[in-house]
Amino acid sequence: MINQQNVDQAKSDAFAHHMLGMLNHAALSLMLSIGQKTRLFDTMSRMVPSTSEQIASAAGLHERYVREWLAAMVTGRVDAVQGTYRLPAEHAAWLTREAGINNLAFQAQYIVMLASVQEEIVECFSRGGGVPYASFPDFQRLMAEESMQVVDSSLLQVTLPLIPGLTERLQAGIDVADIGCGSGHALNLMALAFPRSRFAGYDFSPEGIAAAQEEARRLGLANAHFEVRDVSRLDAPDHYDFITAFDAIHDQARPAEVLKAIAKALRPGGVFLMVDIRASSLLEENMEHPLAPFLYTISCNHCMTVSLAGDGAGLGTMWGEQVACQMLRDAGFTDVEVKHVEEDVMNSFYIASRSV
Repeated sequence: MINQQNVDQAKSDAFAHHMLGMLNHAALSLMLSIGQKTRLFDTMSRMVPSTSEQIASAAGLHERYVREWLAAMVTGRVDAVQGTYRLPAEHAAWLTREAGINNLAFQAQYIVMLASVQEEIVECFSRGGGVPYASFPDFQRLMAEESMQVVDSSLLQVTLPLIPGLTERLQAGIDVADIGCGSGHALNLMALAFPRSRFAGYDFSPEGIAAAQEEARRLGLANAHFEVRDVSRLDAPDHYDFITAFDAIHDQARPAEVLKAIAKALRPGGVFLMVDIRASSLLEENMEHPLAPFLYTISCNHCMTVSLAGDGAGLGTMWGEQVACQMLRDAGFTDVEVKHVEEDVMNSFYIASRSV
């Protein structure tokens, strides 16, 4: 029993208020995901203040469901109501497809996906091990959609220019590999932009590779090749001039082996670009990270557990820059540089190479 004499009532009340807000926000994440999937946010962003009937009609949805969803949005201060409902432009900038990488309603879908495996995660707390990748059937779709938003807006314009001279080398023609390529959109975009270079994408997901191959066919790319492969056994010494890994290394069961394989696969003068979560390896240094609770939750319920399911290292999403840099050096990279992009609070950009 709690000894009430030792309780600071003001602190207790403040914490209760904090927890109530947390429950409300957790519930709202489900409704944000619904707003994304039904395109209600997109629909409302183009409408004048409207009734629930008008909004449902415009979206092609049932009014009773739309009305209840609107009630959650209004009480959650997402939408506004003055007899009719509206989505303020200041809110639409963070909730619609037009917002691109700033679309936070899209991110809410990850919470829904993770909730579907919670019982399996709870079991892991007792028996250890992990939840396999196959238990997340929606993951490929979400990652492909997110990758398309991020890659289309920044890969060619911002990310590749972080490496001096790389764009010119790609234009002249070099050999490139993408490790953990997923649905292959980043590699296909580079293959389309640099037709003289040759591109290979590797991932252990047959679904991801099939999607990558289909996009390559649709784009008519003769310089892009995709293969289902365990990248820890890449075994391609001195084969590539440029290798990329986009948000993929921390998920690996054997990340140290993957990084060593990448280092060996680079030719003299080659470069490895690893884009991964921007965070510290130290919990205390992540206290002011704007997405820390979200990312640690993603880690526990996906990134860490899929690695442990394969008897892996279980690095987790928040392995951080200190651990990442040390692992790169241990893998054989002698030059490691970390760059940041001011507008991107999510990613760190690691540029690594070996001595010739």
